[in-house]
Amino acid sequence: MPVGTTAATQNAATQAAATQATSNVLFRILIAISFCHFLNDMVQSLIPAIYPILKSSFHLDFSRIGLITLTYQLTASLLQPAIGLYTDHRPKPYSLTVGMGITLTGLLIFSVAPTYPVLLAAAALVGTGSAIFHPESSRVARMASGGQHGLAQSVFQVGGNAGSSLGPLLAALIVLPYGQSSLAWFSVAVIVAIVLLWRVGSWYKNHRLNRTKAKTTVADSAPLLSRKKVGIAIAVLIALVFSKYFYLASLTSYYTFYLMSTFHLSIRSAQMYLFLFLGAVAAGTIIGGPIGDRFGRKVVIWGSILGVLPFTLLLPHANLFWTAVLTVVIGLILASAFSAIIVYAQELVPGKVGMVSGMFFGLAFGMAGIGAALLGHLADLTSIQFVYQVCAFLPAIGLLTGFLPDIEKRRA
Repeated sequence: MPVGTTAATQNAATQAAATQATSNVLFRILIAISFCHFLNDMVQSLIPAIYPILKSSFHLDFSRIGLITLTYQLTASLLQPAIGLYTDHRPKPYSLTVGMGITLTGLLIFSVAPTYPVLLAAAALVGTGSAIFHPESSRVARMASGGQHGLAQSVFQVGGNAGSSLGPLLAALIVLPYGQSSLAWFSVAVIVAIVLLWRVGSWYKNHRLNRTKAKTTVADSAPLLSRKKVGIAIAVLIALVFSKYFYLASLTSYYTFYLMSTFHLSIRSAQMYLFLFLGAVAAGTIIGGPIGDRFGRKVVIWGSILGVLPFTLLLPHANLFWTAVLTVVIGLILASAFSAIIVYAQELVPGKVGMVSGMFFGLAFGMAGIGAALLGHLADLTSIQFVYQVCAFLPAIGLLTGFLPDIEKRRA
């Protein structure tokens, strides 16, 4: 064999090995950030999961319960876009660790809170930790995507959704029997996340993309649309996030109360049904990203937001068995939209990954918090059953998807 051919073969093999090694590192980073998202959201989901305990211990009505969610979600929503914009210009690799540390502080205060105002303060701290965590972790997921941005966002988000689904189960098995103070036991999970995020931060510091490379990649190229069209598209996406998270707020915050009131279930049994619904949300999240990579983000958004409408309309009229079935279907379909919305928005506003991620994660938290507060007040004025009859029509806002431009076609 000629020497030149042998050298070329060896170079190709070396390059292939290097590429494979890089892919392995990126995959480990993606799994690590997804697992930290799992731990973060698992701990945070314990808060709404113990609302029945707090309602009894602190003699709260639905409005005050909704205010706890509003405090946590609004803190997160207001801070996330600002933090994302700041880190777009000044990346802070170790801010992930700081955010998780603040969450740990809020969790520990929550476990010993003696009064309702202290509960609100603890919720604000947990929201602050979440606001710091989400924009930068979403950026890390995109950096570790290897070009498959939808898949990477799905893997990242499914970690959070899986953690959220596990929270009610852990609350039923641990917090309900042992009380509010047992929340402190979950600080171990937060400490594990802090250690992992310190290592992810080290990788981020050493491997973040420089500005020149960022400007030459397809995903971060110049905008494909005029500023007016981008503004219209962002407004449509905000409306879709409103629809999705107002409806999700009705289930995550009040589903257990609905089951207890309508079907006379115990707190533990109702928590199991909530776990089933949130598990479906986690499963649906992983589906949306790869489908969006293959068929386009707009297709996923159409099918997810509007496609869930028939099932939400049926839910208030179903018996217990079909309620469980319908909520699983709703969770699967509705959850598939968010990763597609995030990546679609990142491609609308290239080069602003942190700001866009922070804005839409913040919107998600904010809409969920406002939704929880308003729906709690509505439940006090009417009934929890009436809340679900009203919310059933929210997915009809998905018709606005028709105003979104086909940015994949424009790029092609």
